[in-house]
Amino acid sequence: MHSTTDKLTQLIENAIGSIPIPDEPESLYKPLRYALGLGGKRIRPRLTLLGCGLNGGTIEDAIPAAMSVELLHNFTLIHDDIMDRADSRRGSPTVHARWNQSVAILSGDVLFAIAYDQLNTYGTDNHYTKEQYHHLHQLFYDAVRIVCEGQAMDLDFEDRTEVSIDEYLHMISGKTAQLLSCSLQMGAVVAGAGKEQVDDAGVVGMEAGIAFQIQDDLLDAIGDPDKFGKKVGGDIFEGKKTWLSILALQKAGRVQKSELLRILQLKENSQDEVNKVINLYFELGVIDEAQKAVEVHYLNAISHLDKFAGSLFKDEIKALLNQLKTRDK
Repeated sequence: MHSTTDKLTQLIENAIGSIPIPDEPESLYKPLRYALGLGGKRIRPRLTLLGCGLNGGTIEDAIPAAMSVELLHNFTLIHDDIMDRADSRRGSPTVHARWNQSVAILSGDVLFAIAYDQLNTYGTDNHYTKEQYHHLHQLFYDAVRIVCEGQAMDLDFEDRTEVSIDEYLHMISGKTAQLLSCSLQMGAVVAGAGKEQVDDAGVVGMEAGIAFQIQDDLLDAIGDPDKFGKKVGGDIFEGKKTWLSILALQKAGRVQKSELLRILQLKENSQDEVNKVINLYFELGVIDEAQKAVEVHYLNAISHLDKFAGSLFKDEIKALLNQLKTRDK
């Protein structure tokens, strides 16, 4: 399995390095190259290639689709960092922090255009049908729209005192999970899979994405900052709505709820106040419930993955999903 993982990594990094990016104007394309050079887990292109192999396709055929979702993901990160006023990403300055917001917006926009253009490969290759070509574009369009809807919901939540778990799950299904779902579906479409297989692949990605985000919420509260790469309690410092804070507000008594709201609504929190919230999470059983929720969505993903025939690619997807579930960064 390690040889497959190594092969995927090499294919993805070589493909990213081979994307034709102009040199001029440097003020536009240098930040773009910088963003792509920050690395990352490359989860989405990995899932696209594996989704193709899972459905009997040749993984190399899915490289343009894999690049499309990876570039789209990086476009969302550049713009998300602006909206979140984040100064660092993967241990390095964000694009807008290193240059400025105008540069970051433009670099993100052109990255989006390059991402879309990757799919045109399937329109000029007679190996693929018009139906496959149009299906890939529809998946891309749906992903962009739904990710933006999720981001809009997340921004709307900032102005609300309380949000339900169902609303939060709807938001992360769009903002986080949709692109993982799209990644596996694109791979399946490139392989020529039928509707049932494409739909099942989408559910695998959706459930895995929900588990991934709840795990991210957990790591923000109880992770090792040296491994996680972010300040623990960052969501609390910012008063963000997370699975943990939403459930805690639902389970808290009157006094606990008042204290939670006081801290979460502050513009600036001390570490002591953040620690109070984390301690309340433990007292209310929210940490345990979050860990159980991660497991439930992970098992839902595996259940749909098990509808596919056994293969090395299926085993590789299972291993990747397990890594996402148990990750500490």
